[in-house]
Amino acid sequence: MSAKQASLADFLPYLLSITSNAVSDRIAAEYSSRFGLKIPEWRVMAVLGDSGAHTQRELVGATRMDKVAVNRACKVLEERALIARSPNARDGRSHHLELTATGREVHGAIMPIALKMEQQLFGALSASERKTFKDLLARIREQSASKE
Repeated sequence: MSAKQASLADFLPYLLSITSNAVSDRIAAEYSSRFGLKIPEWRVMAVLGDSGAHTQRELVGATRMDKVAVNRACKVLEERALIARSPNARDGRSHHLELTATGREVHGAIMPIALKMEQQLFGALSASERKTFKDLLARIREQSASKE
């Protein structure tokens, strides 16, 4: 099939994007109704919950979201007392952000729900297929980060 004849429905980046959006939308509905969190807010909380304090710049890299989305998410989370800001001794211009006790409670309450949703969404795949899928995603992510 020539480039002119290629269909968007066959274009892998498009399929990956719409599938990712469909999964995110499904999860977002759950987090929004139960915890009042939007996707960017949960992504920031998930990173902080998994690996501790980060600067906003580090969160941009870890979440793969743009800095405006990370900034807005952090403001909302701070207003809700789910994260706290502390000075960065290495860089006087930035701050470290970390989950508060309340933020850790919410993170802890969400994780079992997230894992259950993962099982529901990916239950159509065998354990072996899920592992292969994760490996393939990691390879694609690596390839997308490499420079030719």
